[in-house]
Amino acid sequence: MFKTNNVASRIFERQIRTPAPGTSVHSARRFYENLVPSFTIYDVECPDHSFFKFTDDGQYFVCFSRNRQDLIVYRPTWLSFSCKGEDCDNNQELPPQAKRFESFFTQLYVKPLASCNELICKDFFLYMESNQYGIFATSTAQIQDARGTDGAILGVPSFEKITIHIFRLEDGFKLDEKVFHNDCVNLTHNMGAFLYDDLLAVVSLRYQTIHILQIRDSGNLVDVRAIGAYCREDDELFLNSSSQLAGNRGDLVDNGTNHDQPNSNNSFLSGIKQRLLSFIFREIWSEETDQTQRVQCLKKKFYFHFQDYVDLVILKVQFLDRHHLLIKFGSVDVGASRNTDQLPAFFAVYNMETTEIVAFYQNAADELYLLFERFCDHFHATSINSMYMNFISSHSNNIHALEQLKSMKNKATSVSQFVKKMLSSLPLNCQSMSPSPYFDQSLFRFDEKLISATDRPRQSTDHPIRFISRRQPNILKFKIKTGPEFGGADGRSKKYSHFLFHPAWPLALSFIQPSLFLPPSAVNIHFRR
Repeated sequence: MFKTNNVASRIFERQIRTPAPGTSVHSARRFYENLVPSFTIYDVECPDHSFFKFTDDGQYFVCFSRNRQDLIVYRPTWLSFSCKGEDCDNNQELPPQAKRFESFFTQLYVKPLASCNELICKDFFLYMESNQYGIFATSTAQIQDARGTDGAILGVPSFEKITIHIFRLEDGFKLDEKVFHNDCVNLTHNMGAFLYDDLLAVVSLRYQTIHILQIRDSGNLVDVRAIGAYCREDDELFLNSSSQLAGNRGDLVDNGTNHDQPNSNNSFLSGIKQRLLSFIFREIWSEETDQTQRVQCLKKKFYFHFQDYVDLVILKVQFLDRHHLLIKFGSVDVGASRNTDQLPAFFAVYNMETTEIVAFYQNAADELYLLFERFCDHFHATSINSMYMNFISSHSNNIHALEQLKSMKNKATSVSQFVKKMLSSLPLNCQSMSPSPYFDQSLFRFDEKLISATDRPRQSTDHPIRFISRRQPNILKFKIKTGPEFGGADGRSKKYSHFLFHPAWPLALSFIQPSLFLPPSAVNIHFRR
């Protein structure tokens, strides 16, 4: 389908031809080969905000104030202007009014989000597309040398208060909030939370608890379950009743005989840790049928590493579906290190309904890597109601991405290190990739070292970023340059570049930052004129 690049011919061809079943959306997305950003406005006049991202449906553009106190939401609009003259279409100069940020975005509202002693977590935002709800987070300052409290693990910093907010983005009305006191949740790039349909998982690193919350249609947050010390709703009641019974029996004997026993609050492993240890034990037990070999195998693989398994902590979690979680276990050092692919870590698949561990892998397991390579889309776990997020290119749905992955694997000096590096991204960060069609690798080819669907600042380059047609490998469809063709002396100060693409329109913003920790020195708008 579509043997021509002429838009009118493509529309006519679409009317007289029917695409193959299940390919209508992919056929429609091929029109983006003709609808590309073709014009750039450099150094746009824009308000002094911290620009964050477009929502996944493209309806809203989320920003924060520089003092990290206020939420600012814009509605993307298309540029419109009038000009006089006979050659308006070829006029390269836009009116001064058209070169402003407000020509492309209409401010909807400014709402206070953080309290006086809190700051907005500027790297955290989740969007519930079905209800157009926005999930934000605020926190107080980090306390490094936090005192160890009952149930808290050592080596993890603490925040006096972390608040999860639910806002209706249509009008900025606050619907509900969830507060975590003296806790630690890694909110950088949505690492500590994962949204799947109406379920929100939040990982408490300090208390090793996975909080499962449900977002009702009314916007209220409802506690569904907490997975950690207990797995079932009645586990705490059962253990408390058992400890009371044991206490009554203990009154009949000398109290001095038990003074060396550990505190009753810490005498048991957590529920999730007991599930994990029992699964590992049963897996090793079933490897051998001979009783002697079985005992030797248990000594070597289970009892020798028993304390290592006990010391594992929950680092990250994501939904695989409404009933299964992928949980990453590791040491506290793994959670604090940036180069996590070199440190040992483990992955477990947990069934929330049966409270059972159904699979367990090390971060160098070839079996898990093959599952990730062939079924990568299942790890993204996007909502079936999402309009754009289900079309993100991956090596399980795109032959070009798969070939690129295999090329990287073949060039790797060590296959095991390559597997560790690939699996270090699991569990995947929620809503961390742009669904823009210009990152569809079946339509365009581009240098992923310079730009990709992952929203991250990258090292800036003086060369334009080229988007080449996949169907016609030698045809340049468009290019994006973060500065004028003949830049001035300030070109040396351009260190990092960051791009935000609209999920449906031929519209993108590029930000030039002298440092990762400084605000942008220039903002450019790339659009189709």
